[in-house]
Amino acid sequence: MAATGTGKKKKKIPPIDQEFLEKMENSLMALKAEIVDNLISSNEDFKEIMDGTEPKDLADIASDDTDRKMIEAIGAQELKRLKLIESAITRIKQGKYGHCIKCGKRIPQDRLIAIPYALMCIECKTEEERRNR
Repeated sequence: MAATGTGKKKKKIPPIDQEFLEKMENSLMALKAEIVDNLISSNEDFKEIMDGTEPKDLADIASDDTDRKMIEAIGAQELKRLKLIESAITRIKQGKYGHCIKCGKRIPQDRLIAIPYALMCIECKTEEERRNR
């Protein structure tokens, strides 16, 4: 007997509108430029704190330390967003943008407009967040 397969047919998802893809790519590029500018600015702020005059008392030392930690945290968050944006731009070029990396379904355009670098549909993202609690 010959095997007949699983019997399930994958639904072919129509491609995303080219005009929408171009709009999203432009949006992602603008976000990328904004983040790079923020990182450069944060780096300059960090340098100013490091090059600042010698602190005079413990309050100044604590304040400078807090500023340093805040700038580092912001930088780490921005770098993470930058990587997600780069990934989204790559997915546009590969024709994979707008599809959930988990289930393969189309991510709603409203979600992509709100979060242009979204990797998952709302259902999969919600499920992931529930598991990570």
